Amino acid sequence: MATEHDAAEPGRVLLTGWFSFVDGEVTAGDALALRRVRACLDRRGIPYDVAWSAGYRPDALHLSEAAGHPYTHLVFLCGPAHGRQVEELHRSFPSCVRIAVGTSVIDASAPAVTGFHHVLPRDAPGGVRPVRDLAAGATTGPGVPVVGVVLTHGQGEYADARRHAEVATALTRWLAAKDCACVELTTRLDAHDWRLCTTAGQFESVLRRLDLVVTDRLHGLVLALRAGVPALAVDPVAGGAKVSAQARALSWPAALGAAQCARADLDRWWSWCLGDGRDLAERRREEFLGARFHDTRDDGTAGLVRALTTATGPGGGRGRTSDPRGGP
Repeated sequence: MATEHDAAEPGRVLLTGWFSFVDGEVTAGDALALRRVRACLDRRGIPYDVAWSAGYRPDALHLSEAAGHPYTHLVFLCGPAHGRQVEELHRSFPSCVRIAVGTSVIDASAPAVTGFHHVLPRDAPGGVRPVRDLAAGATTGPGVPVVGVVLTHGQGEYADARRHAEVATALTRWLAAKDCACVELTTRLDAHDWRLCTTAGQFESVLRRLDLVVTDRLHGLVLALRAGVPALAVDPVAGGAKVSAQARALSWPAALGAAQCARADLDRWWSWCLGDGRDLAERRREEFLGARFHDTRDDGTAGLVRALTTATGPGGGRGRTSDPRGGP
């Protein structure tokens, strides 16, 4: 699947893929395949540039700029060698030796394929033996924290004290700049939507696999600590409400008010949660699930039993707030 072309020592090489096209997309597979090819060229001391989509990397080199550079070779990697965007590469870089590597060939006679001087596919029709994808051989980088993000945009009962939109905006903008893998979660259960957990046990299984939870929900905080995972909690109600109260009840320090979402404060508690906070979260988990927890009266169950077993006359005690530990 290669055509004859004069041998030439590589000068500067342009690395491209679907991640280079304006209307293309960048996938994790693309990025790892690119890492594999870059490592190969680095070992050989072959100079190269990478062309990125302007939508993904606005400050990087783009195909429209690269077309004016004197590259000797163009490498198209990963993804299907198919379609008008790939065909346009051949027209835009006519003087380059054009190579496709790690691609899927759908139609070997298509102009997108025949325009390459060398095609080294991962799969192709006609009995071509498939090879491992480039991404499989990429070096493994350092791990990053996996962060569950549990936010609420409701709670209209707090009326003018609601700061939910401002808190959510501050947290998501801050997280977008962090080197972490964010997983959007919701505590809502659903028996029909496959994207949601059906049982509380399923949700707990997800939490136990996280390094950190960032949340503005009371149960985002409680269930994270129950799983032994540190939580960075922000109360979305001006002046503080149930999230702040629960943080006090649990003696959990990584809890901020709605007006405390400055990047410096968030960064400080982020570092604490991923450091000393791990040990404290694990201690909280042991307290929650240990036998001695079930013997205490701190969660209101003793007060519930007292209320259930205390006779009250008609209308008596209606709406009265009592100490949840069982006192009046």
